[in-house]
Amino acid sequence: MVKQLAHVCLHARDLDATEAFYRDVLGMERAFDFQREGQPYGYYLKAGQNTFIEVFKGEPGAVGNINHLAFEVDSIDATIAQAKACGVKTTDKKRGADQSWQCWLTDPNGVRIELHEYTDQSMQRVGGVAIATW
Repeated sequence: MVKQLAHVCLHARDLDATEAFYRDVLGMERAFDFQREGQPYGYYLKAGQNTFIEVFKGEPGAVGNINHLAFEVDSIDATIAQAKACGVKTTDKKRGADQSWQCWLTDPNGVRIELHEYTDQSMQRVGGVAIATW
């Protein structure tokens, strides 16, 4: 079941200004970067032990919105089984660009929820650059 909040995803108008705010005002450090088609697309900021703020370049109409909540889980397979047992549809489990296991579901209010299980190769643990292919 849920261990802790893994990350909150924000859409940013300006990636550099957003990083400066969270770094300079709140003392957060950059954990790793996302690239899309060879260009900067976003990054993770450390927000405590294994908790992050995920920031992506905002699409029109989405800037400033919270895109989804992500919960770190003990076992993604067991959590998917529990969700399905409760009649909740989920996506299939897959490895994300950050090398963590993930799947998606939606709460009754339409809020997108990402289930997140870290691996030994997860960028959240080892850093690096995650290539965004979506």
